[in-house]
Amino acid sequence: MAMTVHFPFQNTYAALPANFFARVAPTPVTAPRLIKLNRPLAVQLGLDPDLLDSPEGAEILAGKRIPDGADPIAMAYAGHQFGHFVPQLGDGRAILLGEVIDADGVRRDIQLKGSGPTPFSRRGDGRAALGPVLREYIVSEAMAALGIPTTRSLAAVMTGESVLRETALPGAVLTRVASSHIRVGTFQYFAAREDTEGVRRLADHVIARHYPEAASAGRPYHALLEGIIARQANLVARWLLVGFIHGVMNTDNTSISGETIDYGPCAFMDHYDPAKVFSSIDEMGRYAYANQPRIALWNLTRLAECLLPLFSDDQDKAIAEAQAALGDFAEAFNTAYTAGLRGKLGLFLERDGDQALAQDLLDAMAKNQADFTLTFRRLSDAALGPDHDPEVRQLFADPAAYDEWAARWRQRTSEEPQDPAARQAAMRAVNPEFIPRNHLIEAVIEAAVNRDDFAPFEELLSVLSRPYQDQPAFARYTEAPEPHQCVLQTFCGT
Repeated sequence: MAMTVHFPFQNTYAALPANFFARVAPTPVTAPRLIKLNRPLAVQLGLDPDLLDSPEGAEILAGKRIPDGADPIAMAYAGHQFGHFVPQLGDGRAILLGEVIDADGVRRDIQLKGSGPTPFSRRGDGRAALGPVLREYIVSEAMAALGIPTTRSLAAVMTGESVLRETALPGAVLTRVASSHIRVGTFQYFAAREDTEGVRRLADHVIARHYPEAASAGRPYHALLEGIIARQANLVARWLLVGFIHGVMNTDNTSISGETIDYGPCAFMDHYDPAKVFSSIDEMGRYAYANQPRIALWNLTRLAECLLPLFSDDQDKAIAEAQAALGDFAEAFNTAYTAGLRGKLGLFLERDGDQALAQDLLDAMAKNQADFTLTFRRLSDAALGPDHDPEVRQLFADPAAYDEWAARWRQRTSEEPQDPAARQAAMRAVNPEFIPRNHLIEAVIEAAVNRDDFAPFEELLSVLSRPYQDQPAFARYTEAPEPHQCVLQTFCGT
């Protein structure tokens, strides 16, 4: 007899009051076909990859069949989108099947993205096209391999149906895994309705799930806000250190758990440019690379506003306490970012002037169109000595700009006891060789959508799973795009 796929679901979010979500089943599709299963992640989640990699597994991962124990829901939330508040958004094309406890004892959501309309779809079809599904699969798994907190991708399935965007495109469903899908916008949903009890229930759920240490604090809700601020500050610092641009940092795309969520028009930059914007809809540069810390703080301020009634009945006192917590963001971000830059430059000790040294390199890179990832990776080898300088110099429009900086960098590293090989090893462990460059992702999507060829997708995923290792056979994946390959805009893909 055939084995059935078993998900040991627990559904704590679906046990919250009915106004937190809408109960809705995925819309069945005609001909589900599994194109990628993340087998190591399946094992981590306590699932059987061989059973998932079966016709029944494909039906579950496409939303055609609901597994036992699932309690499918679309979550309610609001959000500021490019600064404009929308009081009701919610999961318009995503359905949470349930929660499992993974091998580390962490509760993880399993959600289908592109699984059909929900009460929150706002005239949308609730579906996803293959291209955006592949992009999110690639980038989220690359982020995980880089060591950056992120949602994960368990599977990508073709539905056998077309979705209509500008043209007809192959439909697909992504199975997304997160430590939760609760957002700043989830709090805003209840606060906008002046539902203080809803805010409190949500805060208690988040404390129990993500910030258990806050439960025993003298002021649990203050501790919750402080914890969320600390995680977001750290997360955005880590984005900047790898050249990542989220692209659409709306409050409904800001995760309470501190994970990177919602890979729409995201991108990794090629040459360093702090004003870089990729998203086609970000006409004002609100979510430009260097603006991300400022926007994170803006989003966290919106969260703090939601929590004010839990802080104190005295509005002025509550505001002062929230402002004190928000005041810690800048230091938390700067500490993480500066420590990260120090690591990227191979500096083991903290010294005055390190931040200026790093900034001078970044300024020279910006002025000389130097590739962000390649500059730091090749600098890792230059730590061995000036013989390796030519590989870095050639990345700068004016190589002399590098020479002037490198002399100061070598002077600074000479003040530390570590030998060059130790410095090189430490730098290579934080400066990746491989990132999911836009032109590589576009080529993968083109092959899949136009030729039903998933070999490039598989190869890119494999290369990106080892971002810090040399992979000589795949050297072409390290290269910056030629001018004709440059991707100037990325799209949300909704």
